[in-house]
Amino acid sequence: MNPGIDLQSSFIQSLSDLGIPAGAAKAIWMPLPLFLMITVATVGVLVVVWLERKISAAAQQRIGPEYAGPLGVLQPVADGIKLVFKEDVIPAKSDSLLFTLGPILVVLPVFISYLIVPFGQNLVITNVGTGIFLWIALSSIQPIGLLMSGYASNNKYSLLGGLRAAAQSISYEIPLALAVLAVVMMSNSLSTIDIVDQQSGYGILGWNIWRQPVGFLIFWISALAECERLPFDLPEAEEELIASYQ
Repeated sequence: MNPGIDLQSSFIQSLSDLGIPAGAAKAIWMPLPLFLMITVATVGVLVVVWLERKISAAAQQRIGPEYAGPLGVLQPVADGIKLVFKEDVIPAKSDSLLFTLGPILVVLPVFISYLIVPFGQNLVITNVGTGIFLWIALSSIQPIGLLMSGYASNNKYSLLGGLRAAAQSISYEIPLALAVLAVVMMSNSLSTIDIVDQQSGYGILGWNIWRQPVGFLIFWISALAECERLPFDLPEAEEELIASYQ
C-alpha cells in the first residue's frame, strides 16, 4: 500500500510541524472530512446534473438550461436552493420518523463513499485498506431506505413502489460487486489507492477498462440500474404518474 497518498496524515503532519500537538491536530482534522465530503459530493452532483441535461438536450435537438448563468451552469444551483426551501410534506397517517429516515439512508451512503475516493496525488480524505469492501457494504444500505420509505407512507401503492425500487437495486448489486471484485483481483488489493496506483505508468492504456472490457460493461449497466436511469427507470413510473391511475 502506498502511504504517501493520504490527506489525513499530511494535514496532521503539517500542523505538527507548526508546533501544534498531535492530539489537537487530530481534533482539528475530525470535522474536516465531513465538510470536504459534503462539498465534493455536492459540487460533483451539480456538475453531473448540468452535463446530463445539456447532453440530453443536444441529443433531442433542444437548448436545455440557459437562463441561470452562462450556458445555464447555475441552473443546478438554483434547483438545489429551491429543493432546500421546499416544504417537507409528511402524510398524516404515515410514520413520520421512518418517513424522514428512509431518504436519509438512501443519500447518506453516497456521501460517505466519497471518503475513499482518491481524487489525485495526496488528495484522498482517508486511506482505508478495505475501501472497496466498505463501498460495497455502503451501497447495500440503499434498499433498506427504499423499503423504509415505502412502508412508512402507510399507502399500499407507495409500498409496492418501494418494493419494486428495492428489488431492482438488490438485483443489480451482485453483478456490480462482481465487476468490481474482478478489478480487485487484478490489483491484489481492496484499497482504492492501490487500485489507482496499479493503473499508473502507461497512461490511458494502463486503465483496467482495457483488461476488463466485459467487466466495465457490466459495471456501467449495473450502475445505471442502481441509479434508476434510462433505460432502467421503471421504478420511477413516469408514465403512471403522467397518466394517473387508469
